[in-house]
Amino acid sequence: MRKKSIDVLLYMLSLLPFWILYGISDALYYVLFYIIRYRKHVVFDNLKNSFPEKSDQERYRLAKKFYRFFPDLVVEAIKMRTMSAEQVLRRIELLNPEEVHKHLERNKGVIGVTAHYGNWEWGIFSLSLLTNCPRLIVYKPLNDKDFNEVYNGLRSRFGATMVPMKQILRHIIRLNGAPFASVFVADQTPTYQDSDYFIEFLNQETLVYTGAERIARLTKNPIVYCHIGRKKKRGHYFCKFTTLVENPDDYQEHEITQLHNRFTEQIIREQPEYWLWTHRRWKRKRRI
Repeated sequence: MRKKSIDVLLYMLSLLPFWILYGISDALYYVLFYIIRYRKHVVFDNLKNSFPEKSDQERYRLAKKFYRFFPDLVVEAIKMRTMSAEQVLRRIELLNPEEVHKHLERNKGVIGVTAHYGNWEWGIFSLSLLTNCPRLIVYKPLNDKDFNEVYNGLRSRFGATMVPMKQILRHIIRLNGAPFASVFVADQTPTYQDSDYFIEFLNQETLVYTGAERIARLTKNPIVYCHIGRKKKRGHYFCKFTTLVENPDDYQEHEITQLHNRFTEQIIREQPEYWLWTHRRWKRKRRI
């Protein structure tokens, strides 16, 4: 019953036109930033630790830019419930789809890597429309089972298969060597049971997932980064594909993980306001 109620509410809200939803987003900005101060201590601590070279005034302006963008993600996620494929492709431009197709045409699987940057959810939508090959969206299950099922239903509307992180290798094996496209949101925070590998990321020791690298090594497939950035026009994005790794066997252990995290860091430094700063990314510390 609760799951159905959530879905009905999302459906009704998603029928609102974009101009009304963005009006709601503008109001949410003031509520989140000035009234309830949603996770402001997390955001400001993250910015201070990530950009110690910036002044307090610069970080404050950056935080305000982020809080103006963040509500857009909320209303755009709601719109996913009823957006058509045509609307998705009008609002997120695939700059170079041939970068993915060249691997699929060689009968390779694609290990896609992205981050909580830009509108990654719409980016996943567009990737679902990129090919008719099996599309696997690798996700970390939410604690709320009802919301998890509703959200996965949104993400898989265009034929993608939602695969929990711990089951991805099993799903790939079932494909019997057929080409596929997968995507990992690789900047999530692992538990200590899932990873023990730390890197320097945005000036901080950071526990990172190594799953994309492990899958690439086991399957001998390339890693393609999906940079999902925001255009100047509100509600419009782009997705640029970059092949970071052609042959995983050419790299030492952890080099691939370092490579795609460095790529993410570079993107964040260029336009920091589009990364998810409310995320408690550095809550795991190295055990002594």
